[in-house]
Amino acid sequence: MNPIYHNIDPIIFSFNVGDFTFALRWYALSYIAGLLFAWKFMQVLVGKPNLWRAGSAPLKKSEVEDLMTYMILGVILGGRLGYVCFYKPVYFLENPIEIFMIWKGGMSFHGGFLGVVIAAVFYAKKKNCDLIAVGDLIAVASPPGLLFGRLANFINGELWGKPTSSALGIVFPSKAAQTCPAAWEGICTRHPSQLYEALLEGFLLWLIMLFCIFYLKSLDRRGETICSFLIGYGISRFVVEIFREPDSQFVSVINPSGYVFSINDSFGLSMGQILSLPMIFIGIAYILFINVSKSKIR
Repeated sequence: MNPIYHNIDPIIFSFNVGDFTFALRWYALSYIAGLLFAWKFMQVLVGKPNLWRAGSAPLKKSEVEDLMTYMILGVILGGRLGYVCFYKPVYFLENPIEIFMIWKGGMSFHGGFLGVVIAAVFYAKKKNCDLIAVGDLIAVASPPGLLFGRLANFINGELWGKPTSSALGIVFPSKAAQTCPAAWEGICTRHPSQLYEALLEGFLLWLIMLFCIFYLKSLDRRGETICSFLIGYGISRFVVEIFREPDSQFVSVINPSGYVFSINDSFGLSMGQILSLPMIFIGIAYILFINVSKSKIR
């Protein structure tokens, strides 16, 4: 079977103005599309009071625009600082000016998530609205943005997976992607882990979220929707990390699997898995807390 070659230009179009080149990249477009979708979908949800507790949404449609400003800052600042702190702290300590060079790449979902949480806290405090309900609203609108972002990662030919001889393997163009184990025979094909993440963290998780809010009426129970997101994303990311190539800064001769925490050579946890576990535990713990509290009230 002939291998599939990745041959997608990450630049949609570009043009020169004097000595400067301006380019629109799929990665930038994915952020724009994700944020626009979140904005419009949240406006749809707050316009359906029957979905919410006591028939009252936490925000008005006009207030969603203000929330988006906070979210954009949270995603960008949190995503970048998360990447700096979680994945390359030593490098950026030695090259601090590059912290601000976002156009060179390097964003962390977990950092962006924390940034959005902090932004939501500030917004809820300023507007004196229900923080948990606002969190539920943001959670429902997030998976499509993850879908767009992971598709952009694939188009960029970055964050590829581990070598595989299966029919799913793809030949990514970068030199690093073509560096397979010494015993590897033939062209180095790798798991398209970006597409796995797009499917699980984006498409499938969003279907689950829609099922929760429209069929199970989860928005009527404060916190349950965001917990569903935490558990769903955490499990999806944990699973995909098994197929994803570890970050190069964690790989060494004595740690070829790039484990941040390991028990032995064949079992350990990547940084992505370590950051996802608290999401799973917090989501499960809060849902259990809600159910226990209800049983005591009864």
